[in-house]
Order: sequence, then structure tokens, then C-alpha cells
Amino acid sequence: MRRLTAFDEYLIHQTPEPLATVQTQHEHWRESLFFVAHRPDQLGDMVILTMATFPLRGIMDSLQMGNIGGTKVLAHSERPHAGDPHTMTTPAARIEVVTPFEELHLWADPEQSALGMDLTFSARTQPYALRRGNMRAGNELIWDQSHMLQSGWFNGTYTYEGTTREVINWWGQRDHSWGIRHHARCPLWMWLQLQLPDGFFGMWHWEFANGAPVYSDGCWTPADGGDPIPVVAFRHDFTWLQSDGAAARYGEHGETVAGLQGTASFTLAGGRTITVETGGRFDRPYEPFQRGGLNQVAFTTDDGRHGNGIIEITGAHHHRYFPDTTAPGPLPC
Repeated sequence: MRRLTAFDEYLIHQTPEPLATVQTQHEHWRESLFFVAHRPDQLGDMVILTMATFPLRGIMDSLQMGNIGGTKVLAHSERPHAGDPHTMTTPAARIEVVTPFEELHLWADPEQSALGMDLTFSARTQPYALRRGNMRAGNELIWDQSHMLQSGWFNGTYTYEGTTREVINWWGQRDHSWGIRHHARCPLWMWLQLQLPDGFFGMWHWEFANGAPVYSDGCWTPADGGDPIPVVAFRHDFTWLQSDGAAARYGEHGETVAGLQGTASFTLAGGRTITVETGGRFDRPYEPFQRGGLNQVAFTTDDGRHGNGIIEITGAHHHRYFPDTTAPGPLPC
């Protein structure tokens, strides 16, 4: 017997199926929200909240994580769907959409999570919808997702080890993705969100292990409310760093990696190219779940602007960024 949920009462269906029925019943089908907030004036604490629903597994889960005073923090909370696969809440966290694409409220209970938070996200740009992308290993589906990006301001508080700290006009990004993503079998992906006072660069970029591009989509979105401008070409040249600033080799699990530096170039529709010179810290490794993680970076553009943001580099095996890792099965090629 097929089960209906509360959302099936609304006029929002797009297929002749109950709303909780997804296109492909796959163990790695997920729909998730990801919020990351950090200071606009310098590299400092970084606060992240996620919320994801997994239809086949029948759970809603949330990660509360970040880097607080140099300490890498990670907490997890989940609940069974139990007839409600839509409400964005777990025992330790919740997300409330106050006004779609304008204001959202983020909460993590400091009594139940290592990282508590009470934050409001307010949009500072329009959202940008990325193209759907996919990738296979032979006939096996590894990735098939849609995705959106948006920059915003964060205000409120976060709590760690009993101390509550205030957040006043921190900036950062949120994304919303839905579809299939088998993290451990993706050779390489990059997620960049680089904030400037007049807007942000957002990028989602995938490669095969040999460096051949699979997918690349992103935008420059101005903070004056103007329309996003698509990125039509993207180039990257990053190097892992040790704690002493010397170049590092990632190895099997990133044992010596402490930071990242390098350049990225964004060519926008219309032909303008902006290159950024970046450097920063390996603030939120994803080990032992997957290779790589989030780097908080400061950067300068080739036209003299200054900003900071996040560069996520992760994947199973890649000739440059993860040459020594062992992939858990055949990779797309």
C-alpha cells in the first residue's frame, strides 16, 4: 500500500505519484540543504548546518559541524521518517523556511549537539539553479542531481563547550541539492563559494580521475539584486599545504594537509574572465567518511577586490589532488 504524507494535500505534484516517491529508488538518493557561515573580515570560526532526507533508507539526518577556535567539530542527529519525510527536523536540529529564497531559520540544540546554533539566513543575492548533471561507472549510476546556490547574511548565535558567541552579519552560502550522489565513488568534485562585498562566485565542478571534465556550472551573482551571470569556463590550480606552508601530498587520508593555496579563473557569459589568488586553512576535513573537505580561504581578484569563502575539494581518487588514495570500487571514466 502506498502511503501519503501531509504534503500530498497541496497542489504541488509534478508526476502521477505521491510526493514522497522519487524517480529512482536508489540507496544514495538524497535531498539536502547545506549552510556555511563565516566572518566577512578575516578567517575565523566557521559554522555549518546540514539537513538531508534519504527516501530509501527512510531517515532524516543533520550534521552540525565547523571549526571553532581551531577545533574541528562534528555532530550528527537523525530520526526515522515515520510517515513524515518532509519536515526538516531531527532531535538536535531543525531548519525553518520563513520566506522562500529570502529568509530561513537554523537551529541546533546546544544540549544535544556539540555545536549549537540559533541563526537566521537572509538572502543577499538571487538563487542560481545549476544544470542537472550525471555520471556513471559502466551501467552503474553514481551521480544524477540538480542543485541550487545562494549567498546570504547570517545573524544570531552559536554555542560550543558552554560558550555562546554572537554572529553579526557573517556571510556565506547555502545550497539545496536533490538526486543521487554516491560520494565515495565520485573521482573529484569541487564546490566553491567565494564572497565579495559586491557579490559571489559559486561553482560546482566534477572531473574523472585523469582530470577530464565531467560537469561544470556556476555563476557570478551580484549583491544588488541583479540576475546571476553563468560561468561558461572554469580553471583551477590548487596545491595542498603542510602546516609549515610547504606543498603537501594528500596521501591516503590527508595526514599532513593543513591548508590550500592556488588560483581559480571564472569566464562569464559575455567573455569577461576573473582570476582569484587564494590561500587558507583545511578547516573541515571529511575523513574518515571521504577524502578532502572544506577549506576556508582568503582571496584577491585580478582586478583588486578582496574577499573570503570556501573551497571544497573532495573525491575518491584523482591524478592531482588524490593520487595515492584507494577507491572503494570501480570509478567512472
